[in-house]
Order: sequence, then C-alpha cells, then structure tokens
Amino acid sequence: MNTQAQRDTLAVGKKLVEFCKSNKVVDAINELYGKDIESREAFETPDMPAESRGIENALKKNKQWEETMEVHSSQIDGPYPLGDRFAVHFKYDATDKRTQKKWAMEEVGVYTVKDGKIVKEEFFYTM
Repeated sequence: MNTQAQRDTLAVGKKLVEFCKSNKVVDAINELYGKDIESREAFETPDMPAESRGIENALKKNKQWEETMEVHSSQIDGPYPLGDRFAVHFKYDATDKRTQKKWAMEEVGVYTVKDGKIVKEEFFYTM
C-alpha cells in the first residue's frame, strides 16, 4: 500500500472521529461512507441484523440507535490506522429508552477505506 493511500485512510479516520465526537453521525455517513457500505455487528438483535449493506441501511441503523438509546456520556478514541483500515474505540454510558436499563458499553469499530470512502465497518463488542 502506498503512503498516499495510508494518509487518505488516516484523514478519513480523523474526520469520522471528529463527526462522532460532535454527535454528527448522519453527516459522517453522508460524507464519508461509500454507497454500498458493508456493515457487520458482533450480534444480531430483533431490531438489527448482524450484517447489512448500503448507505440507506447505515442511516437506518443509526436512526434506530438514536431512537432507542439515551447517551449520557461518550468517549471516542482514535483513529488507529493500519494500511487501508483504521480502528476507533467507543465508550458509552447509555440507557435503553424501552427498558430503562443503563449500560456501560464499549466497542471497537474497524473501518476499511477505498478511494477516500469507508466501504466496510465492523463492530466488536460483548453484550
């Protein structure tokens, strides 16, 4: 992988982290994601499949998160680049609006970049 592609990946990662820290995830998806984005979650839930494809599904997944979770605080660290990928560490203190269950959540997102767009996102966490 050439150095320019690595710099591009790091730049995309930095922008994603900035958007997430500013709670502008929809803007991040619209600006940084490829239209055929592949998304993989560690677990499938009744509300969300473990795998999805397409920017519309990425927006739908984010909307579902916003509608069901109240985030009290968050910490977002990274990006941590490697070639055409980068990782971001997320920590959330949140409450499920439906059950009122409070969660201390941590996950690692691994993102793959091609031609300046995120083409794959994978989330690693335990439930």
